[in-house]
Amino acid sequence: MSQAAAAADTGFTTFIASLWPEAQQAGVSRATFDAQTRGLEPDYKLPDLLLPGRPATGAPAQAEFVQVPADYLKEASIARLAAEGQRLMQQHAATLKAIEQRFGVPGTIILAIWGRETDYGRYTLPYDGLRVLATQAYVGRRKDQYRSEFIEALKLIQNGDVTRKQLRVSWGGATGLTQFLPSELHKHGVDFDGDGHVNIWTSIPDALASAAQQLKNKGWEPGVRWAYEVRAPRTVDCTQGVPEVTKPISDWLREGFVPVRGLRLSAAEQAQSASLLQPEGIYGPAFLTTKNYFVIKEYNFSDLYVLFVGHLSDRMTDPQPFATPWSASKQLRSTDVEAMQKTLTRLGLYSSKLDGKAGMQTRAALGTYQKKAGLKVDCWPSQDVLRAMNGGR
Repeated sequence: MSQAAAAADTGFTTFIASLWPEAQQAGVSRATFDAQTRGLEPDYKLPDLLLPGRPATGAPAQAEFVQVPADYLKEASIARLAAEGQRLMQQHAATLKAIEQRFGVPGTIILAIWGRETDYGRYTLPYDGLRVLATQAYVGRRKDQYRSEFIEALKLIQNGDVTRKQLRVSWGGATGLTQFLPSELHKHGVDFDGDGHVNIWTSIPDALASAAQQLKNKGWEPGVRWAYEVRAPRTVDCTQGVPEVTKPISDWLREGFVPVRGLRLSAAEQAQSASLLQPEGIYGPAFLTTKNYFVIKEYNFSDLYVLFVGHLSDRMTDPQPFATPWSASKQLRSTDVEAMQKTLTRLGLYSSKLDGKAGMQTRAALGTYQKKAGLKVDCWPSQDVLRAMNGGR
C-alpha cells in the first residue's frame, strides 16, 4: 500500500471511530459497534465517490440514466418477468390478497417491484452492506445521509433482523428482496409473517408487505391506475410534459390525446388529475400519469424505472406490449446532456440539477429552447440541438 493510501485508510479508521457517539445515541451498543467496525475498510471502487486527486473509478452510474428507453425496457426481459410474475401470483395468492386488503396496493405492483429490484430474489446483491454505507458516508456525495444509513444498518444487525453476512447491498446501499435503504426499512418495514423480525432478505411476506407499506405511506391511492398509455395529437406541445402541468384526464382527452387500443375510461377515471409523460420527447410512447405514478417514483426517482414497474405489473394480467414502439433514439453522453443543462440554465430555461440526465425538466427546457431558436420542437437531446447551442459547431 502506498503512503497516500495508508494515510487515507487511517483517515477512514478515524472517521469510523468518530461515529460512535451518534451510534450510541441511536441505541447501538459498544459491543455491536466494535464487533462490526473492527477491520472495516473503505471500497474506493464504488461509483459516484468524491475522491480528491483520483481518477473516476468504479462501476457505471445507474442504468436508468445512461440507456435509452428501448434498452432499459427490453421486451424480452419484461415478457420473462411477467410470465414468472403470473406464476408467483398463484403461489403467493393468499399473501398478496392480504397485503392488498391491508395496504390498498395491488399484488401485481408489489411483484413488479420485486421482479425489477432483484429478479424475484435470483439476483444476489454484490456488496458488503456496512462497507458500502461506511464508504459512502466517508467519501460519497451524500455523506450526512449515509452516516444515518450506516447507523441504521448497525441497529438491524444488533436487533437480529439480519446477519452481517446477509446484509448484501447495491452500490447505493439498498438491501433485501425489494431493495430498501436501512432508514426506509426502519420507517416502512412490516413483520407480515409475525415472527418478531422485519426480514426483507428471506421472508417474502415481509419483503412484499414492506414495499406495499412504503407505497401506502408515500400516498398510494387504492383503485387508481399508475398511468394510461395514449397517442398524442400531432400538435402536442411536448414542453407540457412536466409534473407541474396537471389537469383532469377528460381535459387531455378533449385536447386530442387518445387512450391506446380503444380503452374506454369511466367518468371517475376521466375526473382523475394527470400529467403528460413523453420519455422520448415526441418520439415513442406517451402516457398520462396519475398520482400513483409519482408514488412509485418515490421508490426510485427514474421515470424508466416507474415505466418498467408499471408496465410489468400490467403485463401480469394483460399480455400486450406498449402500443407505440420505442423509437431507435440514441442517448447522448451524460457530459453532452450536462453541457446542454448548463446552457439552458444560463438562458434561464432550466433550474434543476446539472446531472447529465435527460429527465422531464431537461426535456421540457430543451423544448422551450427549440421553440425560441426556431428549431424542430421534439424535447429530445440530440446532436443537432447541441450543435445549435454551440453556435453551429
